[in-house]
Amino acid sequence: MRTWLTSARSLACQIAKFGAIAATISLFAGAPSFAQAVQEAGGEAALKLPDLSQVQFLGIDGHKLLLFGILFCIFGLIFGLVIYSRLKNLPVHRSMRDISELIYETCKTYLITQGKFLLLLWLFIAVVIVLYFGVLAPVPGKSVAVTLPIILAFSLVGIAGSYGVAWFGIRVNTFANSRTAFASLRGKPYPIYHTPLEAGMSIGMMLISVELLMIPASSRTAPATTRATRLAPAPTVLKPTA
Repeated sequence: MRTWLTSARSLACQIAKFGAIAATISLFAGAPSFAQAVQEAGGEAALKLPDLSQVQFLGIDGHKLLLFGILFCIFGLIFGLVIYSRLKNLPVHRSMRDISELIYETCKTYLITQGKFLLLLWLFIAVVIVLYFGVLAPVPGKSVAVTLPIILAFSLVGIAGSYGVAWFGIRVNTFANSRTAFASLRGKPYPIYHTPLEAGMSIGMMLISVELLMIPASSRTAPATTRATRLAPAPTVLKPTA
């Protein structure tokens, strides 16, 4: 059985290698036509971003209003950390705490293994990003040496944000499980639903705050000259009438 699995894994690796080589060759072979099709169809890199500094909302500059939202994101992060500390300090029986810690250590091993897999998967994604934004469809009017590292960096930031929130959620849930179990021994219903509710609120606030923090960061990364150029009206060409 083990020999069959080893041979099947080796065959799958060989097929994946040949498939990757064939896909790379086909991409480079059809690069000009594909790039033209991409430019005609458009994409995320060709989105027309408005200049928020020229927009007023209730008398407040749009760009300042967006940056003001960072404060709310920071408050959300602080709220999540406060609830984390509160759950950790709740009374708990030693045996229940040991079980929660055992569950957390098991989940931590899974998270570390999953993180290594995500990094390996990101290497393949990075190759696709380099081929797409570096060769096939570079960002118009911008140097590849500038845009490509930014795209790669933000792909890592997105993965790290989701990975960190998942780790935080597992840690908070293990705290809440043992503390809720201990609180149930008193026979009062309020702590039984209030402790898991606080855990869910802290995880939700951390998730929303981390995701929303990416919006001001991405708006700051996009060059203002690019936004103004893309939003500028096309020149009118007068054709002579017959």
